[in-house]
Amino acid sequence: MSNTLYRALLWLLALGFAVAFCIMVLPAALQETDPLRFVTDAYVNPYSSGYATDTLTCWGVLAVWIWHEAKTAGVRHGWVALLLGVVPGVATGFAAYLLIRSRQQVKA
Repeated sequence: MSNTLYRALLWLLALGFAVAFCIMVLPAALQETDPLRFVTDAYVNPYSSGYATDTLTCWGVLAVWIWHEAKTAGVRHGWVALLLGVVPGVATGFAAYLLIRSRQQVKA
C-alpha cells in the first residue's frame, strides 16, 4: 500500500467516525444536563458494557503508546490524538496519532 493511500484511508476513517459521532451522539449529549449520565448510559446492558470497557481500555493503550513513543522515538503532539480520543472517540484519536506519527517519520 502506498503512503498516500495509507494516509488517505486514515483520514477517511477518522473523519467518517467524527461525522457519525456528530450525527448520532452529539445532539443527545448537548441536551443532557448531567455529564455523568453520558458515561453511565454506556453501561446499560452487558453488550454495551463490553464495548464501553473496550473503548476505555483502547484509549488507555493508545495513551501508553503515545507516551512511550514521545520518550523513545521523539514523536511530538501526541496529546492532540489523546484529546480526539475522548471526543469524538478512540477511532479518530488513533487514526490521528498514526497520521501524526507517519508525518514525523517521513521527515526523519
